[in-house]
Amino acid sequence: MSTLSIIVLATALSGLASAAFAGLVLLLPAQARARSLPFLVSFATGALLGAALLALLPHAIEGAGEGGAHGIGLALVGGLLVFFMLEKLVLWRHCHGEHHDDPHEQAAAWLVLTGDALHNALDGVLIAAAFLTDVNLGIATALAVAAHEIPQEVGDFAVLLHAGWSRARALWFNLATSLTAVIGGVIAWFALRPVLDALPYVLAVAAASLLYVAVADLIPGLHRRFDARSSVLQIALIAAGILVIAVVERTAH
Repeated sequence: MSTLSIIVLATALSGLASAAFAGLVLLLPAQARARSLPFLVSFATGALLGAALLALLPHAIEGAGEGGAHGIGLALVGGLLVFFMLEKLVLWRHCHGEHHDDPHEQAAAWLVLTGDALHNALDGVLIAAAFLTDVNLGIATALAVAAHEIPQEVGDFAVLLHAGWSRARALWFNLATSLTAVIGGVIAWFALRPVLDALPYVLAVAAASLLYVAVADLIPGLHRRFDARSSVLQIALIAAGILVIAVVERTAH
């Protein structure tokens, strides 16, 4: 199977799996769904941190060579600043659980879907960049992306249902927006192949994306529950998310 075929398959499965799993979570009673969401977020946080720090950054530094480590650091910092600015422009925040208090629910629903489509396309670019470097790195990145998309998709479903959409319509539209990851992956395949020397720096920006989502968007929400039982479960699930990525990386090498 060609690398392009693997990228298409991985981006499609990552997006569709997260949307489908979120749909299953949505079938739970409201109380059970509210209880389970913070723990999904905990696992996603660990997966993002693991993919960024144990997979993407080491490969980026290795690919840049000894003389390129400083450039990798600059790319990482630059990526963090870019995602901060995007969030300031309200192009990022609602994709991770913070939704607009728009009195016109239908407008909010379409805004969520548009932002979700753009975000998934960017995820496709990150996954493609990882696969162009190493197949196993691509798998680890796709797993991390799918993990953090699940709580986001649950939040998006909630907005669509609040706008009066049926569950079936909300599911189908979320599945459709998830496929923009494939578009992003294919574009990245053709755009990045001619400039393979730039891949380590693209991986550093990808790591910045995952770190920013974990630290700026997901972790603050976890602090809203600070009882001992919730804290222990959160720590255990964050560790589990990191462990999954670590196992994938160790198996690959």
